[in-house]
Amino acid sequence: MSLDNETGLDPLGIRVRPVTGLVAADYFAPGYFVWAVLIANLAHIGYEEKNMYMAAYDWRISFQNTEVRDQTLSQIKSKIELMVATSGGKKAVIVPHSMGALYFLHFLKWVEAPAPMGGGGGPDWCSKHIKAVMNIGGPFLGVPKAVAGLFSAEAKDIAAARAIAPGFLDNDMFRRQTLLHVMKMSRTWDSTMSMIPKGGETIWGDLDWSPEECHVPSKRRQINNDTQVARQDETGSLGSQLKSAYYGRLISFGKDVAEAKSSEIVRIEFQDAIKGRNFANNTCRDVWTEYHDMGIEGVRAVAEHKVYTAGSVLDLLHFVAPKMMARGCAHFSHGIADNLDDPKYKHYKYWSNPLETRLPNAPGMEIFSMYGVGIPTERAYVYELSSSTECYIPFQIDTSADSSEDEEGCLKDGVYTVEGDETVPALSAGFMCAKGWRGKTRFNPSGIRTYIREYDHSPPANLLEGRGTQSGAHVDIMGNFALIEDVLRVAAGATGEDLGGDRVYSDIFKWSEKINLHL
Repeated sequence: MSLDNETGLDPLGIRVRPVTGLVAADYFAPGYFVWAVLIANLAHIGYEEKNMYMAAYDWRISFQNTEVRDQTLSQIKSKIELMVATSGGKKAVIVPHSMGALYFLHFLKWVEAPAPMGGGGGPDWCSKHIKAVMNIGGPFLGVPKAVAGLFSAEAKDIAAARAIAPGFLDNDMFRRQTLLHVMKMSRTWDSTMSMIPKGGETIWGDLDWSPEECHVPSKRRQINNDTQVARQDETGSLGSQLKSAYYGRLISFGKDVAEAKSSEIVRIEFQDAIKGRNFANNTCRDVWTEYHDMGIEGVRAVAEHKVYTAGSVLDLLHFVAPKMMARGCAHFSHGIADNLDDPKYKHYKYWSNPLETRLPNAPGMEIFSMYGVGIPTERAYVYELSSSTECYIPFQIDTSADSSEDEEGCLKDGVYTVEGDETVPALSAGFMCAKGWRGKTRFNPSGIRTYIREYDHSPPANLLEGRGTQSGAHVDIMGNFALIEDVLRVAAGATGEDLGGDRVYSDIFKWSEKINLHL
């Protein structure tokens, strides 16, 4: 599954390609559905393979390289054109999931851009061919867990496992054969660059502020808009009793640093540190990563910088993984555009960042952001140096760091959590439809209508429900009855207004208003 570390494409003599057709992602494994439930329900209202298309793509390589290598974007364009033409002109409904939301955002720019960089469809292609884009769990502004994955090949699940069974995860065989191989493999996947948090401190917060400040995890749930106010009021009363977390500090070395006032943190610049190989033997050559070229001084400098925000974490990744970042940054960007009329934004590296590109001129089109809430979702991390840096990854999540003020605190096993679907924070999934694209903005000049549809998580009541019919989890939401009904209704001709407009359980609108972004 690894790609070439220089090109980000196929290694010599190895070709792995996505399966095509509806079977490409109906089930991940026997009995574990992904798209299967939605496909079956669409079939019940008359859809079949001639008018229902699974756009499978190689999610490892950069979005533009899926066109260079496989012509995937051209195939999607041709398939949509064919379905619209053979259905009497009825426009297509697109349903991306997870990274697919970023991939299709890239497609929206590619399809109208002139060849050879784009598909040459012209400025009205989207208006003519697309009725609605119903994004499910879309990480539009990235996910903090992507940073943890690239930095130490772990996240909440690995950290929790280490806390439960430290002996097992400290086992030499497990670490060397698993985490290092995971890092070596995932750092060859350029697509992971698309998931790094976008918008820097403006979106995600700085050392002293974040949009979700005073957020308190809540076990309460509501089933309709009438109970939303009660949940928010109750959460607000708890917020006055608990210390607010500094969510803007994506990575902190030590719980004391994570909780300290910014004026009390003494930081040492890391970028000028002298790098050098840790050791001279070849025992770890089979799992060599860029950490082995950092040297002890480089590792120590990273830790002594103490804390990293969404702005400085990019510098961190450039320091610890320069080859990966140099390759990935040729295909992705993570900033905020000052002037979208600048010719540089015509380059494909900006097309999947909603803060550096415009939506198409398609006022009749609708965009939905559909995602789960009610599950603690990774937002920031407390790190420590590993006990050994010779053959191991030198940094790891500090699993001893837990909230001490209250059992419902948001820090557990070294991971700060906020509202979301267990993978994508609600802020990332919802901000663009709540504010960035809402109405006519510089990111949405034609005023495409946007809607937020949140699904409050409820675990299965018994084994007969399997993974649950009201789940808000990132993948299990694909079997959520309310979400399926929303998709079916739009696929049958309904509009966002017909669905009732926004359905919101979280504080996404309040958080969005706190973000000072020029629109």
